[in-house]
Amino acid sequence: MIRSQALRFVYPGGATLVFPDVMVAPGTVLLLSGPSGCGKSTWLALVAALVAPTDGQLEVAGQLLGVLKPAAADAWRARTIGFLPQKLHLSAALTVYQNLAMAQWAAGVPENAARIEQALASLGVAELAARLPAQLSGGQAQRVALARAVLLQPALILADEPTASLDDVAAADAVALLLATAQTQGATLVIATHDARVARLIPPKPDGQNGFEPLFLKGQ
Repeated sequence: MIRSQALRFVYPGGATLVFPDVMVAPGTVLLLSGPSGCGKSTWLALVAALVAPTDGQLEVAGQLLGVLKPAAADAWRARTIGFLPQKLHLSAALTVYQNLAMAQWAAGVPENAARIEQALASLGVAELAARLPAQLSGGQAQRVALARAVLLQPALILADEPTASLDDVAAADAVALLLATAQTQGATLVIATHDARVARLIPPKPDGQNGFEPLFLKGQ
């Protein structure tokens, strides 16, 4: 699902980030951790083809990244990646339903009302379809954003600091929601966080091993 080798990203006039080599199998839960500023968000941006690596190889879902032109990268991302950013970026002027319909439009697929309704229902927010984002609670907004992220049944779900500013109960709910959604979709899940609670909230496998693969970034 994700394979990288000698991956490096240099900010113009700024820091150089060197990332460890990874091999992530399909269906894995990857916990990307490290202190603030270590490069977690940059690694997610590389994996989502939002930026191109300066050096090295990065392959995601069978696609070699860094060689795609912007339009091709956008189309690939829409088909392959479900992204839950720390700032949810729901369009304030659009209803919940329209926010999801816009995701279909951005991916170049026809509006599919049944799929939108199914995505919202699967996350328990179907009754909120006509509301504006300002009318949602924080938890409701996160569920809507996750419904939008998985609307096109992506192979890979990326969540950036999904428990930031949440209390213990809400953090547990957020992690459980991500795990259940990824399992239902059959997707690989990457959670980027500096929150030590997240590792404790991922249940172990039946054989007692960790329920996630760790990737720790030290930064520069």
